Amino acid sequence: MKELEFDGVVIGGGAAGMAAALEIEAAGFSCAIIEREDHLGGILMQCIHNGFGLQEFKEELTGPEFAERFIEKIIGSKIAVYLNTTVTDLNTEVNSREAPKELFCVSPDLGVLHIHTRTVVLAMGCRERNRGNVRIPGSRPAGVYTAGLAQRLVNIEGYIPGKEIVVIGSGDIGLIMARRMSWVGCKVKAVVEIMPYPSGLTRNIVQCLRDFDIPLYLSSQTTNIFGNDRVEGVEVTPMENGVPVPEKRFRIDCDTVLLSVGLVPENELSKAAGVELNGTTNGPIVDSSLMTNMNGIFACGNVLHVHDLVDWVAEESRRAGRYAAEWLNGKRIRNQIRARAGSNVRYVNPGKLNPLADNQMYLRSMAVKNDAVLELRLNNRVIKSIKKNHVQPSEMINLTISPGDLEGFSLDADSILEFSIV
Repeated sequence: MKELEFDGVVIGGGAAGMAAALEIEAAGFSCAIIEREDHLGGILMQCIHNGFGLQEFKEELTGPEFAERFIEKIIGSKIAVYLNTTVTDLNTEVNSREAPKELFCVSPDLGVLHIHTRTVVLAMGCRERNRGNVRIPGSRPAGVYTAGLAQRLVNIEGYIPGKEIVVIGSGDIGLIMARRMSWVGCKVKAVVEIMPYPSGLTRNIVQCLRDFDIPLYLSSQTTNIFGNDRVEGVEVTPMENGVPVPEKRFRIDCDTVLLSVGLVPENELSKAAGVELNGTTNGPIVDSSLMTNMNGIFACGNVLHVHDLVDWVAEESRRAGRYAAEWLNGKRIRNQIRARAGSNVRYVNPGKLNPLADNQMYLRSMAVKNDAVLELRLNNRVIKSIKKNHVQPSEMINLTISPGDLEGFSLDADSILEFSIV
């Protein structure tokens, strides 16, 4: 077993992990990235479409181009990178004042690694929900894929999974794959969405569906998948007021089904280490410094909550890396106030604010609404109102809460800042 020691360890080598690691190293600390794949860049490496980097680099890039910007910085740094290496255990109950955390990792090339570290940044990303998660009935034929797997098959492996496609769910990966499958000569018969509104970004609805005349069935439930050896079709049942209307059901013939039914933060390792998870986001509960309930363990990117844009992942993860470095320097944040979701808000991240610093907050609406107002209530008193032309669940809202927003108000350990959409 190989013994290693670093000031900080980042688990995950995607955009989040690389951004966080670069900040830790820039502060003068030794750092390592542990990545289970054989390359850095994460899911970006199979996202060959453009649309990345407009905020981060002020230019439009493909996924691999976005990742390459960070990979070049990693290569030019002193950060140790362990590829094809999986963390099997994260232990925080270590009898060492210098390196009070340890990780056990396995690698086919290096064997077992035993790493001691003072701080850990969780940046493992997320995974796709599958057919079992949404309980679609029917037989179990070949030809059912998650949209991300299909993306890898087409863009990395060079395989086309089918010829006549139905996409279930209107998440961004599914929308992008509807366009991608059209580009390679397949017929995308429909995108079926159970909600009365799309799950993906508006720009992807326009660029991936409308531009290719692909039908989008909203308020429609997939109630059966037909086929024995191979998919032969799907049954779609329209819904009215959230209730299926069986007499209006219809069949769409196809040979392939792509599932785009949501993403889930990859937090099995976090949970096993004792990190407290948010029941709404399935990511860790963090304070204003993006630190979890475990001292010295931070979380960022899609392992914390699923983001719309990788640009926001990078921004959040840089802050996580800076906070981890500050932790290594002995800085501790005192007297934080709680943040919580109010009416029409699904969640707010992070779960606490530092009243003495700027706080970058992320939240998601639970409603589709034009001319909305985001209200901030401190102890049930409105302290700020922000007009929003349009809000919808698929588009995350981010805003900065500064000390000036809280100035003049009495703050204590019981203070709560509530975010509501009216």
